[in-house]
Amino acid sequence: MAKTKPATQSHLDEILKGLNEPQRQAATHMEGPLLILAGAGSGKTTVLTRRVAYLISQGVEPRSILAITFTNKAANELKNRIRALLGDRAEGVWAMTFHAACLRILRAEYQGLGRNPRFSIMDAQDQLRIMRQVLKELNLSEKQYSPSMMLRIISSAKDKLWDPGVLARNAGSFFETKAAQAYELYQKKLSELNGMDFDDLIMQTVLLLKDNKHIREKYQNKFRYILVDEYQDTNRAQYELTKLLAASHKNLAVVGDDDQSIYNFRGADLRNILEFEKDYPSCKVIKLEQNYRSTQIILDGAYHVVSNNYFRKDKRLWTAKKGGAPIHVVIRRDGNEEAQFVADEILKLSATRPLESIAVLYRTHAQSRNFEDAFVRAGIPYTIVGGLKFYERKEIKDALAYLRLIAYPKDYISLERIISEPPRGLGPASVRRIVQYAEQKGLSIIDALCKASEIPRLTGPQKTAAEELGLVLKDVSDAENLPTHEIMAHILESTGYTRQLMSIDTPENEARLENLEELLVSMRLSASRGETLYDYLENQALASDQDMYDENKDACVMMSLHAAKGLEFDVVFMVGMEEGLLPHARSMGDDKGIEEERRLCYVGMTRAKELLYFTLAAYRDSYYDTYLTGISRFIKEIPQHLLEYEVFDWDDL
Repeated sequence: MAKTKPATQSHLDEILKGLNEPQRQAATHMEGPLLILAGAGSGKTTVLTRRVAYLISQGVEPRSILAITFTNKAANELKNRIRALLGDRAEGVWAMTFHAACLRILRAEYQGLGRNPRFSIMDAQDQLRIMRQVLKELNLSEKQYSPSMMLRIISSAKDKLWDPGVLARNAGSFFETKAAQAYELYQKKLSELNGMDFDDLIMQTVLLLKDNKHIREKYQNKFRYILVDEYQDTNRAQYELTKLLAASHKNLAVVGDDDQSIYNFRGADLRNILEFEKDYPSCKVIKLEQNYRSTQIILDGAYHVVSNNYFRKDKRLWTAKKGGAPIHVVIRRDGNEEAQFVADEILKLSATRPLESIAVLYRTHAQSRNFEDAFVRAGIPYTIVGGLKFYERKEIKDALAYLRLIAYPKDYISLERIISEPPRGLGPASVRRIVQYAEQKGLSIIDALCKASEIPRLTGPQKTAAEELGLVLKDVSDAENLPTHEIMAHILESTGYTRQLMSIDTPENEARLENLEELLVSMRLSASRGETLYDYLENQALASDQDMYDENKDACVMMSLHAAKGLEFDVVFMVGMEEGLLPHARSMGDDKGIEEERRLCYVGMTRAKELLYFTLAAYRDSYYDTYLTGISRFIKEIPQHLLEYEVFDWDDL
């Protein structure tokens, strides 16, 4: 193996400067497998950077180092930090994502195997287009066999390295059998197009290495040192890839934290990190337990939560920053008062710190609505990371488009939006004919729909579908005094919109139904204040049309707990800390599900540097009723001396 000239002692001292003892051990470990259990805020990126720099300083050829990350941003940060330490000596290190590394290998090796290396990579829209062709050829209804659901099943199969035959053999239902058939035809079409999707990049690389000894040995010899970041987030295919590449020399260093494994729904396999020592019995294990982010009180609280998990490696974070403010547990009467408290508290905090250092974290995106409304009222600039603002989500825009058709008789833009939501055999051409007819006859859009039988150049089925839609909208528009939420509920039910979402059980559809439920709650509360349909639409328009985000402007951050991983803030508000929200209702009765929810809570808590708030509402509104909530079990797992409660006056009830 080619060697570079070893660094001087002074340069070595510079590379290792500022590292604590466990970090130093991890950076200087040379031969054999290494498991670095890096707790939240323990400086794992620093360790990765220094480790690569140290290897090169010891004469290791940069091109023989493969450093795998999960995002391009992380890969670029790693490369920039290494370059800052080593300058041009760092050139040649493969610091990149799994997908980028696999793409480079496939491009390099396919030519020699007689395969075209100039394959195209299909994006999400390409995949949907191909899957729709597949379903059409298999005579499968998109309503029953959602293209996105079929693609999700195929993606999960590829994560496990299953081809269509394996998926067929493991099918436990008629639906899964059809999914296997769709998988087979989908792959055939990809082959005809000389294309791959993102899952193929990893799966095909694994198969390439397994099936070709000379190629496998080539890359085993090339990559003498392999580092993998966020190892707890790897799936089966990624696990097999790293295992294959490291098989001959075992110089595999993985960095991760089992307590931050929160992506099981994406295929991440917690066993990969928990059983690393079983796969590599000679491995050295180093725990990075010194935290450079949070106060000791926050760390102690987080430990007492996550330590209740059975499937974890024992470790406990500590910091030189002793003490700190207690964790604030704030209970308000309802969701509106909870959001108002957060807004008021942020206004106070903003006097001494920038808004961008404050984050509001929630379990599901549907929870953002109350906080967005409160922030708009208070004039607090905010930005949403990892998700759309509530009123910009597709299902919310669809629902409000129905309402605007009732409120604004000539709003043909709204008609264009909802004409095929759900599908009814009507499209842009049909909309043009309906709008032209309305203009010619001086009718509202709804009245024109009701008279669709008279509109030229619409087919019989199109006339029927248009009239059915018109009658639904006419029915509620004639009931002038009907509360907004009742109008909306009737539309969602009568048009089949919610029925379509419920017919395909996916996480996305479940989230959309939750968002629609939250929309109905906001409308019911609006009606209780005496506001009309027009009032609601005007208030909503002011809230959603005002784009408060400016990347150069100080703005509070809102995001889901999943999106917050890897980030840090001076102040964190974890909102909706109730049974059914965190832990989520879906996890109830599932021990592994509860453990993942507990890890999610741990991730949220350890984002906070100085102040951590838990907020919850004693009562929540559903569309049908108001119900009493229950405080999250995770709060109860924290010793009382670490908490400070602020509860609304129960005597006011």
